[in-house]
Amino acid sequence: MKIYNTLSGKKDDLKPIHGKKINLFVCGPTVYDYSHIGHARTYVIFDAFVKYLRQIGYDVFYLQNITDIDDKIIARAREKGVTPKDLAIAFEIEYLKDMKTLGINSISKYARATNYIKQIISQIQRLEEKGYAYKIEGDGIYYNIEKFKNYGKLAGRTALGAEDAVTRIDYSKDKKNRGDFCIWKFNETSDESEPSWPAPFGAGRPGWHIEDTAITEKFFGAQYDIHGGARDLIFPHHEAEISLMEAISGKRPMAKYWMHTGFLTVSNQKMGKSLGNFITIGDLLKRCPANFLRFFIVKNLWSSPVDYSESAMIEVKSAADKIEEFLRKIKNAKAVTKNLKLAKTFEKSFYAELADDFNTPKAFAVMFEFIGKTNILLEQNLISKKEAQEIYKLFQNINKIFGIINFEKVNKAIPAEVKKLAKLRELHRKNKEWQKADEARAQIEKKGFTVEDTKDGSTLKSL
Repeated sequence: MKIYNTLSGKKDDLKPIHGKKINLFVCGPTVYDYSHIGHARTYVIFDAFVKYLRQIGYDVFYLQNITDIDDKIIARAREKGVTPKDLAIAFEIEYLKDMKTLGINSISKYARATNYIKQIISQIQRLEEKGYAYKIEGDGIYYNIEKFKNYGKLAGRTALGAEDAVTRIDYSKDKKNRGDFCIWKFNETSDESEPSWPAPFGAGRPGWHIEDTAITEKFFGAQYDIHGGARDLIFPHHEAEISLMEAISGKRPMAKYWMHTGFLTVSNQKMGKSLGNFITIGDLLKRCPANFLRFFIVKNLWSSPVDYSESAMIEVKSAADKIEEFLRKIKNAKAVTKNLKLAKTFEKSFYAELADDFNTPKAFAVMFEFIGKTNILLEQNLISKKEAQEIYKLFQNINKIFGIINFEKVNKAIPAEVKKLAKLRELHRKNKEWQKADEARAQIEKKGFTVEDTKDGSTLKSL
């Protein structure tokens, strides 16, 4: 398999450090607000990617952090009049609820930053011993980027650009270099709104970047296979992680492969509350089923930008309906013909596209081409029951990766009374009794089904 690696700038062969064992870390949320569909994009992509890797035989340990101590959390807690800990717990619960609703269940371990203070302190002490960290009185411990000669190797630069996330930048007039960042923030007050932990260098709380390296070192050691996250984290966050861990260990690279998901915009604009286009996962899932959001996300190449719009979701619904209608037909195939080996041919082509940089757009193009050709064979009654079962099982396996098909709808039996209403409606249509036909349709829909009229006749579907 090949995967695009931000570190090398090209598609690299996937060769894990320990054979079929893959250690993967993805930056998790800072739990101070509800998660939005931009977050969903990253987490759905890695959920599908991990499920794919496991399906083709890799043993993946998927680690994700939860940033539960941060300036953003402290500021929001003050606004709300609650403690930072209570606020973080409340939004962590909401985040995990969103992940469950989206069918994101591939994570092996969620690691809260505050559970690894001991490891963070250990890393800071080692950085001090090696001369990479320095103290600013009344402020904190800072990392000196000038000491790390390869700083900037991931992003190809050492200064912020217009496209970078510019939050959580540490400002201090006493910093040695403009890009130096805080790895431990002193808290010299007893203010409960600023949580702190005792440390040899002074009570305080960890900086953002070092939380992740402490967690990954705890579980994976100094080096591991894949680090993932959204594109806006490349600089300075991921650059900082590399410089921290490689300075501590003297080993490189910290992560062999770096995967960054593309930006998500809404109607061609960057998402923001001030623009009124900020869409939380919870709000969107009130309007559409989770498999539609997953479908919208995974049908686009993971590393490319994607734009969300209502029209895009209409297209997703149409595509999902097409797959589900095909599977309903496949279930009813009963011809007795020779095996055409359709499932094996489709499976080979579909998975070949996934093996090339997890190229879901090309894989799904293969899928819909297969559906189109197989529908013709179904109309000609050329698909045997055995072959139909193989095709159905293959789609089930594909869905275990992507979660885009609602098999409950596919398998929902049509009650006799609904079939009777559909026949009655057809009779009314033939007699041009349009009002009565509409009334019959309304009764069908009340029972959880809909009627689709085509040139070949009417078809019943579950809603």
